[in-house]
Amino acid sequence: MRITINRDGNLRVTIPYHMPRERADEFLQRKSDWILIKLDHALSVPKISPPTKNDYIIQKEKALIFALEKTKEFNSYYNFTFNTVRIKNQKTLWGSCSRKGNLNFNYKIICIPLRHAEYIIVHELCHLKEFNHSTRFWRLVAQTIPDYKEIRKQLRSNTMKLS
Repeated sequence: MRITINRDGNLRVTIPYHMPRERADEFLQRKSDWILIKLDHALSVPKISPPTKNDYIIQKEKALIFALEKTKEFNSYYNFTFNTVRIKNQKTLWGSCSRKGNLNFNYKIICIPLRHAEYIIVHELCHLKEFNHSTRFWRLVAQTIPDYKEIRKQLRSNTMKLS
């Protein structure tokens, strides 16, 4: 037998097909204190509403301001020429750099640790000079993000995936 209580306080009892209902009633009686505690908890937890389209727009705007500021900050060191900075809803990328000099960043960049976000920005900035992942490219990244290998490893870990 199994008792489940969802966030709305709805209670569900699952019993084997062959079990008499009386045994299920006895089971519920024995578990009544536990049920009341769990129901009270379920009903006291604040409900989280799903993000709205407006929330997404606000987050994109914040991400753009952040990405622009950090791009300018790091580019004051590198002094590369770039075209635009854009914020996108990329499913598998934290950032990208086009051959036209456009820097694109995922809107979720503001939801990760600052050092990780800075690495992503520097990574894409360095592609303006080295459009590859050669030794020269990584030397450029290391000039401002010396611990880039550890950050890169963390970003690839399950805890830092985009999903």
